Amino acid sequence: MKLVKVTIARIYITEGEKLLKPIIAYLQNEAKIRGVSVFRAISGYGGRGAHVSSLVDLSLDLPLAIEFFDSPEKVKNALDHVNGMVKAEHIIFWDAQANDV
Repeated sequence: MKLVKVTIARIYITEGEKLLKPIIAYLQNEAKIRGVSVFRAISGYGGRGAHVSSLVDLSLDLPLAIEFFDSPEKVKNALDHVNGMVKAEHIIFWDAQANDV
């Protein structure tokens, strides 16, 4: 199997911050990232306290994780742009390998 080097990135925000659409639009339309997944948490805590959802509660301020990967250079450029939009220590990234055709 042939492998290619990639960088995986994860950005942590909350729904209440209203950053999801601008970040996704940037990653898709300007940075041209291959693909993005967004995960909505049912519970979490951080600097602003706890965020919890239950069956009877439709909280609109739950944690979100935006995850994507691409070439190391494209991810670095994308994160340089997004860094000014999110709080400190809310972006993590690591090197990985993906299968190549």
